[in-house]
Amino acid sequence: MAEAMIRLQGICKRFGHLEVLKGVDIEIAKGEVVCILGPSGSGKSTLLRCVNLLAPPEEGEVFIEGHDICKGPGSGSGEDSWELDFVRQRVGIVFQQFNLFPHKTALQNVTLAQEKVLGRSGEEARAKATELLERVGLGDQLRQYPETLSGGQQQRVAIARALAMDPHVMLFDEVTSALDPELVKEVLDTMRKLAEEGMTMMVVTHEIGFAREVADRVIFMDDGVIVEEGPPAEVLENPREERTKQFLGLVLER
Repeated sequence: MAEAMIRLQGICKRFGHLEVLKGVDIEIAKGEVVCILGPSGSGKSTLLRCVNLLAPPEEGEVFIEGHDICKGPGSGSGEDSWELDFVRQRVGIVFQQFNLFPHKTALQNVTLAQEKVLGRSGEEARAKATELLERVGLGDQLRQYPETLSGGQQQRVAIARALAMDPHVMLFDEVTSALDPELVKEVLDTMRKLAEEGMTMMVVTHEIGFAREVADRVIFMDDGVIVEEGPPAEVLENPREERTKQFLGLVLER
């Protein structure tokens, strides 16, 4: 079997006395789209933050393209610059909140990290940013400031900004939760295109329709563990575990 793009082994994460993740194991292949479902407080978002070391695990190992990012050539603390540079260059993340710079245009928001982190020239960064903003349907909004954009447009700028770093993996943390219902589709359509282009994706979401249509695999988490996982048709249409059935029953009734 080819080396997994992402491999998590025995991931445990605590915040004080609260044990949020309790020994999670996941493998995600190159080009695979995995949607993670579960109630609030189940550990979904924390799991994403373990993958890119925003919240390094206390126990367990995280492998990106075969590299153990919790054990770089330094101290192995999870904070070494080598590890963080390796992760930032390969793993993009988009959050529920857009976190755009309000005093910079859409184009400037997408060029900034390219210049500061990747060392691209201004011309090269602007060309890349323009291409990506056109790709997410915002080619006519390059010089607009965030306050003049809708929530869905701001979220697509955030996606373009993450893609500008040429990531091998994209993490999405409930990116439609803060959007009005009529703006959700435009963001999900952008994510669908990424999946069709072969991007490896971990998606924390409550959008069951998106998971059913786009995911290669669905994982249901509760209380810091994986309760059930499998193809969308199995987990969403015919779940084995009673806890999964309860959750889906509540979500699908909305």
